[in-house]
Amino acid sequence: MTLLVRTDYPDPLWLQAVDVIRRDVADGRLPVGSRLPPERELCEALSISRVTLRKALARLVDEGVLRSSHGRGWFVASGGGTDWPNSLESFSETADRMGLRASSRILRQEIVPATIDEAEELSVAPGSPLFHLERVRLLDDVPVAMDDSRVPAALVPGIEHIDFGLASLYERLASEGVDPHRADSTIEARSADDSLATHLSVQPGTPVLVMHQLVVDSLEHPVLASTIRYAGERYRLRTAFARSQKADHR
Repeated sequence: MTLLVRTDYPDPLWLQAVDVIRRDVADGRLPVGSRLPPERELCEALSISRVTLRKALARLVDEGVLRSSHGRGWFVASGGGTDWPNSLESFSETADRMGLRASSRILRQEIVPATIDEAEELSVAPGSPLFHLERVRLLDDVPVAMDDSRVPAALVPGIEHIDFGLASLYERLASEGVDPHRADSTIEARSADDSLATHLSVQPGTPVLVMHQLVVDSLEHPVLASTIRYAGERYRLRTAFARSQKADHR
């Protein structure tokens, strides 16, 4: 375990235990498929009772981080990682839904003229002021992704002065009457270069998932373009497929 739970913290002991184990899974200290130490050892390591531990383990099973095997113990689930929905919601909204704390480490925040390619993508004139925001996104202080977003600066006056360490870009857009309505996304697999590996606390060459996304409002006007690179073992996209009514059922 990376740390002990603290009786002087405001969070309940079982919730602190959830955070400790979840962080060890995300950091790779507890690899996918591995078995957790026996409950007695976990209780001693975390300085908590078995009742408290089992409440924490049950929560992690509900989240899909762990699975239990009768008579064998607790295992890190093969699908362990943050479960992203197939609906459009911000990083902060996803974190809130999952009971996690979202934060960001700012790498770049400035207004620059739009290149020809950026202007075409965002339907603005070349050279128009474009706000670039590059962040490492964290959940409960664990780096999950590196996000490079571009927004036409005219949509949010003074956007370059906002502290996006904790602020939500979607919320700032909404406060100016901009409605992120739909996103066209593509996802591809890549390997982490040295710089990305450092920011995400993974080894160079580790698989990452790269999502290119263009967000439009309800009138189909582009409002945000982003490239997000997720640590592969910390990201899982949930989606659903349905057969067309025209499908041949023979």
